[in-house]
Amino acid sequence: MPMIPFPFDYYRPATLQEAVALFGELDAGGKRPLYYNGGTEILTLGRMREVHTEAVIDVKRIPECRMLGRHAGMFVWGASLTLSEVHDAGLFPLLGKTGAGVADRTSRNKITLGGNICSQFIYKEAVLPLLVTDSLVRIVGPTGDRVAPIGQLFDQTLRLGGGDLLVQAMTATGYAELPYVTIKRRKSSAIDYPLVTIAAIRTQEGMRFAFSGLCAFPFRSLEMEDILNNRELPIAQRIQLASAALPGPILNDIKGSALYRKHVWSVAMTEAMEALEKGASIGR
Repeated sequence: MPMIPFPFDYYRPATLQEAVALFGELDAGGKRPLYYNGGTEILTLGRMREVHTEAVIDVKRIPECRMLGRHAGMFVWGASLTLSEVHDAGLFPLLGKTGAGVADRTSRNKITLGGNICSQFIYKEAVLPLLVTDSLVRIVGPTGDRVAPIGQLFDQTLRLGGGDLLVQAMTATGYAELPYVTIKRRKSSAIDYPLVTIAAIRTQEGMRFAFSGLCAFPFRSLEMEDILNNRELPIAQRIQLASAALPGPILNDIKGSALYRKHVWSVAMTEAMEALEKGASIGR
């Protein structure tokens, strides 16, 4: 297996404050530092020469980044938890099962929640359950420590400032009691990138949906949800109308044509909506 073709310094701070200060010092010195959790993306893109850094800052042992549990009516997910740890905890099946669709188990033992959400790859499937549940994220950076709704910070990708570190995601525990759907459709291999991933939940106000693989970025669309929740129309018509409100072109690549992706999405959406309108859950 090829190694990263450039040298870099390795740092392991003990606190969030130390990590942020270290990032600022290294950045000022022209080292182009990167925060390091599972490291899978740095390794992959480094070998492809699509990422270059002279310093990595390993944050995965900082206690706040490893939190897992309940606090003040919220599930708290440390950004350094692996997708396997989130799944195996069994706290919130929509997040756990959606993350369990990423790669294979061996890879998920390394891929972290924060690494997936902040990934340079287009899929970022772990963000979908956070979007439909209006989850909060905790960010630490040069301007301080703040908590904000993920919907305010996520627009195709998580919009972080220079030196900002995603520390935690927080989801109201009540969402774990609601009907949910997580569906991933691939072209062939059981561990391939998705043609389409859907994460959805049914609240008292209606159904909420977030998608990955359909466009060149993950998203939740309130305009599409208004259409999809119009029960005066049959499901097939709602899906067709919602497809006209997509926030970008349907992805057309080697995995599948735009026409094929739309078909796969429509079939999966029919399954998802029929289940949610009956109050049933699907995790596959």
